[in-house]
Amino acid sequence: MGNISTKINLRQLKNIVKTMKRKDGSEVECLIIPIESNHLFKSEKGVYLDLIGFGFDNKIEDSKDTHLVKQSLPKELFDKMNEEDKKAMPILGNHIVWGRSEPEPQNAQIEEGEVPDDLPF
Repeated sequence: MGNISTKINLRQLKNIVKTMKRKDGSEVECLIIPIESNHLFKSEKGVYLDLIGFGFDNKIEDSKDTHLVKQSLPKELFDKMNEEDKKAMPILGNHIVWGRSEPEPQNAQIEEGEVPDDLPF
């Protein structure tokens, strides 16, 4: 399988864009993303946004997009949503699978009556 590149639009999550001051007095634009209201998974190692890619038949000429990306919600939350809410979930971005190819099958040829002495497993 080839490499996969992903682009995610974080502005699709519930967010606040705010200009804040640095220690040196200069300003920097920040994207503040609330953890709970965006259903992010918080653990000792970090805060995670679970995603799922849906393959689709891209009809746009010269586009390399292979999958649409949406947020993967916890099962108990997803089960409570109605169909309209599920369809209204925003597309957060896209995946592109580069150099996708299937491996060639490896067929061993064994003559009738011939049994290998050593199996690799």
